[in-house]
Amino acid sequence: MRAFISYSHHDNAALERLHVHLKNLTRDGHIETWYDRDILAGSELDAEIERELEAANLFLLMVSPDFIASDYCVEREMKRALERHAAGNARVVPIIVDECDWKAMGELRQLKAVPTDGKAISEWTNPNTAYLNVVQELRRIIEAERAPAATAKTAPEPVAARPAMTRYRAKREFDEIDRSDFRDAAFATIKDYFRRAIEEIDSIDGLRGRFIERSATSFGATVVNGGQRHGTAHITVHCRNSQVALSDIYYSFNEDAGDNTANGGFNVSVDDYEQFLIQTMNIFGRADERMAPEQAAEVLWSEFVDNAGITYD
Repeated sequence: MRAFISYSHHDNAALERLHVHLKNLTRDGHIETWYDRDILAGSELDAEIERELEAANLFLLMVSPDFIASDYCVEREMKRALERHAAGNARVVPIIVDECDWKAMGELRQLKAVPTDGKAISEWTNPNTAYLNVVQELRRIIEAERAPAATAKTAPEPVAARPAMTRYRAKREFDEIDRSDFRDAAFATIKDYFRRAIEEIDSIDGLRGRFIERSATSFGATVVNGGQRHGTAHITVHCRNSQVALSDIYYSFNEDAGDNTANGGFNVSVDDYEQFLIQTMNIFGRADERMAPEQAAEVLWSEFVDNAGITYD
């Protein structure tokens, strides 16, 4: 399910904790979340938000005094979410972050709010228990949405039904522009993955993280594990430029490392059908292991945090 998260920027801390507790659902591919910080620099804000308001099939409203005070949250985002909910093509789930006058809002009052009985997260003795309740309710929604689909799959097909379409793949040749575009897009994916992961790390007790965008073709990150001696790790990641050709994307486990050093990297490779990444210059890498950019980002992140004594499953 694609979930649009509507929130006030005053509730950033609650948003970060929600993302931490949603991690199992997002990692397993049950939910894909979107919120306004996913908008890339230079994009048109209203157009991007409008597009996501129409694309989502689940709306998570993080309701608080600041949310209610925001005309944009209520008049634009919540209003459209409720319209789509009423039309039956999306579901709205109010998440009560803090005590506020949300029950005075007619359409919102009619919906089942979470945590249990709409008790604000801030009122729970252990807020983690409240977030767990939210996640459990979302998991119930996902299972309920999947049940009809599973039933439909087992239903006998009509005699006149068309056979299921197979997935076709067409051969093509990739030129240097294709490879360059794929490399740049893969670097952007890895950079965005690290930015999000650092935000998550920084919200966990005992851990700290810092992300630094050094240039258009380079970024760095640092994590500190307060529970372990020598529990600090650095990484610098470069996207290949015209002067340096260590790999298409390469990295060094040093802070602000120059673009002429690397501990490992990824090269763009192709077959007759698609482009992908392979790991290079790393004794743990396998030249025959194809990776999508998202997979490469996860492999690199896991190796990076392991240097600080942090396990990432």
